[in-house]
Amino acid sequence: MDDDSSTIRAHNFVVAIDFGGTKVAVATADMEGSILKQARLDTHASQGAQQLLERTTGTAQALIERTMEEVGGQCVAVGVSTPGVVHDNGVLLSPNIPGWEQVPLRETMRARLHVPTVVAANDVKAAAMAEVLWGALKGADPAVFLSLGTGIAAAIVFGGRVVTGAHGASGEIGYNLRSVLDTSGAAHGRAPLEEAIGGRFIGERASLLLGEPLSTAELFAHPDIRARFLVDETLAELATHVANLAILIDPARIAVGGGLMSSGDVILHALTFRLEYAVPFPPEIVPARFLQDASLYGAIALALTGSMNASSLAEK
Repeated sequence: MDDDSSTIRAHNFVVAIDFGGTKVAVATADMEGSILKQARLDTHASQGAQQLLERTTGTAQALIERTMEEVGGQCVAVGVSTPGVVHDNGVLLSPNIPGWEQVPLRETMRARLHVPTVVAANDVKAAAMAEVLWGALKGADPAVFLSLGTGIAAAIVFGGRVVTGAHGASGEIGYNLRSVLDTSGAAHGRAPLEEAIGGRFIGERASLLLGEPLSTAELFAHPDIRARFLVDETLAELATHVANLAILIDPARIAVGGGLMSSGDVILHALTFRLEYAVPFPPEIVPARFLQDASLYGAIALALTGSMNASSLAEK
């Protein structure tokens, strides 16, 4: 192999795309996972899936070209993270983007960006992969990544791999039933646990209780005793479900991320307290490393693992 070919390969890179509820983050990254170039754009989700795909792939292509000009090499893989469950012919359980259930995400990205290796996954599972490679779950087996934000979900890690489940929906604990009194669930478009303790719903309950518009972060800092009771009640319910998950899996470590970790000290304390007395062998409870841009780094992790898998297959 000549020197020029070696140099180009040394500067190869990946592109990562993170579809969020209101923003899309796009970045190129080197083969160690460090971001080279990045851009953000509004989702405009109400305008449908096609405009979102066109603007996102246009931005990604522009970043790829800029990176090739400045760094050299070529884009060897694409990683995509998105809310919902990624199937070959569409993304399910992602109602925030109309038409997303009809988008074959991997094939669309492969065709529009002309990159053969495309890996797409749920955003929480992708974020868990970033924590496994570079963050708080490195070396922990089994492990759990718990995402607490507008919604709630978990990702389960065995042997350094995130468990997808038979339908790609493992860890969707927002659908957990809260008690025997719950008579509606996923079949009715309901997510009982998320509707009780997801970030958006906590804020709505707090606003009704205290008679003023409140975000979840504002609730956690509010001095009113009623706010304290609501926070304690919410965290006790969350901790109960996490304890049951830990009893089932017996993880070595649980990393907690997501937007609610702006109140991380209170949340980690509540989880640790409940797990210490409820779980036969309590796992370590730690904050996630990637409290910002977790799903973007997850998309980078997907692209890098996809690239490595493609290389190993090509060598056989």
